[in-house]
Amino acid sequence: MARFILFTILFSILYYILRFLAKNILFLRKKTDREAEAEELVQDPYCQTYIPKQSAVRKKMDGHMFYFCNKQCLRNYLNKEKKKS
Repeated sequence: MARFILFTILFSILYYILRFLAKNILFLRKKTDREAEAEELVQDPYCQTYIPKQSAVRKKMDGHMFYFCNKQCLRNYLNKEKKKS
């Protein structure tokens, strides 16, 4: 009888450990799937390169949002627009 109780306790402990590990593995898999999603790309109006929207330098002009790859492209674009006017 003692042997049966001991096996039952060990089986229960093993079951909960495996269940806990399975949850963590599934959670990590879902997390990496979300990280693998593609980011939206936007085009820099000055140098015409595509950059991730999250890391772009933003400037709102005339009610429109413009995205630049860096501050230098933003300055060059503003200078170019001044010369046009």
